[in-house]
Amino acid sequence: MLKNLAFKKIVIISFSFLFLLILYFFPRNDHLNINTTLTYSDLKTIPIYLVDNNNLVSRFEVIKKNENTLELIDEVIDNLTIDGNNNYIPNNFKKIIPKNTKVLSKDLNDGLLKINFSKELLLVSKDNEEKMLEAIIYSLTEIEDVKKIMIFIEGELLKELPHSKKILPNTLDRSFGINKVYDIKSMKEVAKITTYYVSKTDNYNYYTPVTTITNTNKEKVEVIIEKLKSSPTFNTNLVSYLTASAELKNYEILENSINLSFNNSVLSLDDNSIIEEVKYSIALSIRDTYNINETIFYVDDNLVDAFFI
Repeated sequence: MLKNLAFKKIVIISFSFLFLLILYFFPRNDHLNINTTLTYSDLKTIPIYLVDNNNLVSRFEVIKKNENTLELIDEVIDNLTIDGNNNYIPNNFKKIIPKNTKVLSKDLNDGLLKINFSKELLLVSKDNEEKMLEAIIYSLTEIEDVKKIMIFIEGELLKELPHSKKILPNTLDRSFGINKVYDIKSMKEVAKITTYYVSKTDNYNYYTPVTTITNTNKEKVEVIIEKLKSSPTFNTNLVSYLTASAELKNYEILENSINLSFNNSVLSLDDNSIIEEVKYSIALSIRDTYNINETIFYVDDNLVDAFFI
């Protein structure tokens, strides 16, 4: 009797151990799927523009919490305001809208955003007033439905910067420029070209746009590639990963996209592809200069990548 009882216990323990081994080595798929969904599916970001340690307005990704456009506008402004509550901002970046600034009202119609701020917006310092405007314009126009902006203060259209008294156009968009550099010798053939460079802080890469106002009769895409092939002299923190031997052999500017054909020097030696920093720098520069969101890369007339921003 005792032997039979002992044998049953051994059998039960053995089967229990075997069952646990099966669960350990062969976990259920639906359990894995649930964990993956909870961890990754809701994480979305949006670019905003903050001032970095080099006092340049730079592109920084933050977590997006709203899908509704009007709520997202409030979220973006909150991320730019000194006492705003949304998102963690690293120490190497700073918000630029004065604290206690509020959005009193806003209206979005056919791509034009009319946004009405409280008077605290005018408390920005003289050194930061133009950078603040650049940060607001570039951050808000990262929202898909926002193409142009009209800024009001307590119901009155902002017609000039508060300190320098620089006259502003009634509607603002990315043609306003950012981190502007002036290289003008005459008033003939003046072009405004925005080029994105890579910056780095605490092992984090981010992108800094620079708008050059210069005299040129070249097509703007040619100027962009030339600038990215040579290191900028005005700020040593700005870097381009486009090699000097890369040659733009041909290009075709279409209504909603641009085709760029390079020689094989544009490819990485490691895996024969175009590295992300090169694609982003070129595509972001094309987007801001031409208002084109898709850049298609060819190498020796062979399609390599289509990059949409």
